[in-house]
Order: sequence, then C-alpha cells, then structure tokens
Amino acid sequence: MRQILYISSKTPGQEISVGNILIQSRRNNDAAGVTGLLYTDGTRFLQVLEGEAAAVTATFDRIRADARHHAVVVLSDTAVTERSFGRWAMAHRLPTDPADEFDARVTRMLAGASDSVRGTFQGLIAVRR
Repeated sequence: MRQILYISSKTPGQEISVGNILIQSRRNNDAAGVTGLLYTDGTRFLQVLEGEAAAVTATFDRIRADARHHAVVVLSDTAVTERSFGRWAMAHRLPTDPADEFDARVTRMLAGASDSVRGTFQGLIAVRR
C-alpha cells in the first residue's frame, strides 16, 4: 500500500465549498478504496491519502489536475503495510467551533498515524493559532 502526505493552497480567485469538497471526496475515495485525512482551513489543504498504490496514484493525479488546488507539495510518499486511517475523515473548523475542541478532535483522528504524519498535522495546527 501507498501513503501520500501533501499540502496545497486554494487557487487564488477560486471559490470553493468545503462542504462540496467533503461530499465529493468521500464519494470518490470510497469508490477507489482510498482512506485518509483531509485538514482544511478553507485556504490550505493538508491531506493524507492511503490505499492500494494504483488507487492512491490515480486519486492524487486527479487532485493535482484540479483547478481548485495551487502549489501542491508532496511532504511524504511512502509504502505502508497498514492504513493509519480506517475511514475517511475531514477536519474542518467552523467559525463557531472553539479552537481547543477542534484541536482535540484532530488529535483523536491522528491517534493511529505515524509520527511524521502526526507531527506534520500538529505543526500546521500550531502555526494556525
């Protein structure tokens, strides 16, 4: 299996709906057998994709070709023997969500992740504060 961790930014001038991205991502990733975690603050995206190598490659190629993404940077691309995320999840903080509750939810989602994935997500959350 393959696991890719990447970061990207919303393309300037592109209007996005995080809700629509969530619905589409869940549908596409379920069909492809890809799991992972997507963190977004509405401007930046930090995502882990994991699953069979061909499915992860196809999913990531589709993301890179998506006009909503800009400056896609792969932070990690590794072979894994098991999934860190047993189901698809998206971490998104609404303006009314307290930061501490959101951080605790993301920490729970990352409980089974590798040290490098967990550290990258926690680093982004720390920068956001």
